[in-house]
Formats: sequence, C-alpha cells, structure tokens
Amino acid sequence: MDKKNALRAGAVAAGATLMMLLMSSPALALTRDDGDDPGPGLSVIDTIGLFVVAPIALFAVIAGLVMVLDKSRKAPTKA
Repeated sequence: MDKKNALRAGAVAAGATLMMLLMSSPALALTRDDGDDPGPGLSVIDTIGLFVVAPIALFAVIAGLVMVLDKSRKAPTKA
C-alpha cells in the first residue's frame, strides 16, 4: 500500500509540474517594453571571461586567502 501512495504522489507532482510548464508563456518575453535599451551584445571572449574565467579566478582567490590565513594549523615543535 505504501508503494501505491508513493507512486500516486509522484504522478501528481509530475502532472502539476508539467501543467505549470505548459501554462507558462515565454513568448511574451519576445515583446519589447517601452524604455528598453539592451545595448550591444557581448562577444564570445567577453562572455567566457565574464561567466567562466571570472568566477574561477574569484574562487581561487578566496580559497587561497582561506588557506594562507588559516590559523588552525599548529606550528612545528622543535625537539
């Protein structure tokens, strides 16, 4: 009986998700609003730099600062 309820819940969730996807209308995003001024587009190099290289570089800088400023390491003891 438990398997039947899980299957029913999954079917309801999938149906609700499908209905929401079908009812949304992305075609309205194609019409321009008054006052829109999108400006020039980005080149491929600009896009890769902005959305790939910049986040990786920011992650590397933050990770490096955490490693350098980590105070949980104990100093080596002299014997």
